[in-house]
Amino acid sequence: MNRYIKQSILMMFLTLLGMQAMAIEEAKYTVLKQEGQLELRQYAPHIVAETLVESDFEGAGNKAFRRLFNYISGNNESRQEIAMTAPVSQAEKGEKIAMTVPVGQQLSGKNWVVSFMMPASYTLETLPKPKDNQVILRQVPEHYVAAIRYSGFWSQKSYNHHKQQLEAWIKKQSFKTTGEAIWARYNAPFTPWFFRRNEILVPVEQ
Repeated sequence: MNRYIKQSILMMFLTLLGMQAMAIEEAKYTVLKQEGQLELRQYAPHIVAETLVESDFEGAGNKAFRRLFNYISGNNESRQEIAMTAPVSQAEKGEKIAMTVPVGQQLSGKNWVVSFMMPASYTLETLPKPKDNQVILRQVPEHYVAAIRYSGFWSQKSYNHHKQQLEAWIKKQSFKTTGEAIWARYNAPFTPWFFRRNEILVPVEQ
């Protein structure tokens, strides 16, 4: 085994260890129907922190991420004392909120709504109020979505390709859509493209 192959295997191994170490809370759902990477899901109620940004498809996430990340890192009006986790971000009277997945991105007119799911341990009453009025907290009720899961680069070309597959499956299953598609990302930007978990979720009637 040559040196290049050994280095490649070591890098993949370390990446997998890092992914396991960084495991975080995910949105809870039940799979009701599955065909390969295509699924019909029932999502439990949850809360999101979301913000509206004016940007193109590929720039919206970057533009909104810092605003939302600042909120969960302490740019909020804390209503209770909770244990801080490392790293500690310095923010006056701020509460650090655990990161969750996925990060959602949904078209709204000519803009994009980008959202972080909040940990299940919070309610709208116990979540600290954002200091940034561009960050909104919203309760999402139980709902159903048709979903497709794929790996790869975060590009509009890949998104459009998989969205077409999902739309064809929705039509085949005679599902009735009730909202715009949501692009969901589960991994950090430094995650290799072949390890990334990406999804497109389309709300449908029960």
